[in-house]
Amino acid sequence: MPESRTQKSAVAELADDATSRKKFLRMVGGGGGVAAMAVLLGACGSDDDDSSSTSTPAASNSTSTSAAPSSASDMKGDLDILNYALTLEFLETDFYNKVLDAGLFKGEQAELLKGFGESEQAHVDALTATIEKLGGTPVTAPMTKFDLTDATAVAELAAVVENLGAAAYLAQAPKIKNAEVLAAALSIHSVEARHAATLNTLVGKKITPDGAFAKPAEMAEVLKAVKPFIVA
Repeated sequence: MPESRTQKSAVAELADDATSRKKFLRMVGGGGGVAAMAVLLGACGSDDDDSSSTSTPAASNSTSTSAAPSSASDMKGDLDILNYALTLEFLETDFYNKVLDAGLFKGEQAELLKGFGESEQAHVDALTATIEKLGGTPVTAPMTKFDLTDATAVAELAAVVENLGAAAYLAQAPKIKNAEVLAAALSIHSVEARHAATLNTLVGKKITPDGAFAKPAEMAEVLKAVKPFIVA
């Protein structure tokens, strides 16, 4: 039996429904969102086995549908993902703040890392506001610890953290039910990926270490990787 709309993730809904897709594209900035969504759908796949749909974003001019989750279960699932993302953003923000306070980088490199930290703080603010808007309670910022004694090691750690962050968002995207939440997650994922590419270049790694298609990292893998940086 085909899945109902309420059973589909926001990714699958956007793939199948031109009306929802048009609303999503308006939220992420028009034409630029087309390519981003195509990459996301290609990397993550769809919840529906029927891949024959070839409709375009301009296929419908009807009134857009509501982006609200269709059930309490959907709402809880999206809030859990948002709070998971918020935890990671708290960690990244604190990391950059502590790196700058350590004074290991000067000039343009320091400015670059300062800009990254400001982006992460903006992500914290946006995720917090979204969780509250949906009636949830944002998690509190964890206490963190990092070894900040060597500039080279810190730069490599920054690359690891940003690559992990991008992979974490990618893994959660097909599980999100709310199209507005998906739009927010995708816009943050894009920035995390740009940070990762920049830092990969800085430390002498490949810009895209996984090749043409990024690999997602599931929640258990990500939380295990960041556990050493969180004070229990």
